[in-house]
Amino acid sequence: MFQGQIDLDTAIPVEATAIPDVLFERGLYWASGRSGVVNLVAAHKWFNLAALKGRADAISMRREVAAMMSDAEIATAQREARAWMTAH
Repeated sequence: MFQGQIDLDTAIPVEATAIPDVLFERGLYWASGRSGVVNLVAAHKWFNLAALKGRADAISMRREVAAMMSDAEIATAQREARAWMTAH
């Protein structure tokens, strides 16, 4: 529970890079198995979205993950990324 005050006069907006950074972090989460499970489809999806939002290093991470995936898995990840973009 937050107990404090937010000074709206001095608050600054979230930088435009915050969204690509969060998407990239989600890719790392699934690629590294931090949850206890490595999910390459999810990792590819999030790296793909981060790259589309301008995170350049996500391109190489997506490529690295794709090298370990089948064509069907890559297609699934791409479909999931498109669905996410449509929903958001």
